[in-house]
Amino acid sequence: MNLSITGHNIEVTPALRSYVESKMERVLRRSDRVIDTNVVLRMEKVRHLAEAVMRVPGKDICVVGDEEDMYAAIDVMIDKLDRQLLKHKDRLTAHEHESVRRVTEE
Repeated sequence: MNLSITGHNIEVTPALRSYVESKMERVLRRSDRVIDTNVVLRMEKVRHLAEAVMRVPGKDICVVGDEEDMYAAIDVMIDKLDRQLLKHKDRLTAHEHESVRRVTEE
């Protein structure tokens, strides 16, 4: 899995980079099918935004965390990403079970 972290109007310090990487490990435990993830950290006046686009087979999962502190924005982004990945994984397993039922019924 490739992880790229970039900053717009903010310098990505080693502390921010390691924080995002450590938080992303929690999300990656949910699925081994992640192709790559792009994280963009932005600062707009008093708002800090953390955006992530995670590519999984068949879908791109996009989330945004918006807070007054960058670390809090990263936490919000990671929580949203975790929920979306779990929802995607549940949908995949539900469809797999439906196809097995259809084959056995015929």
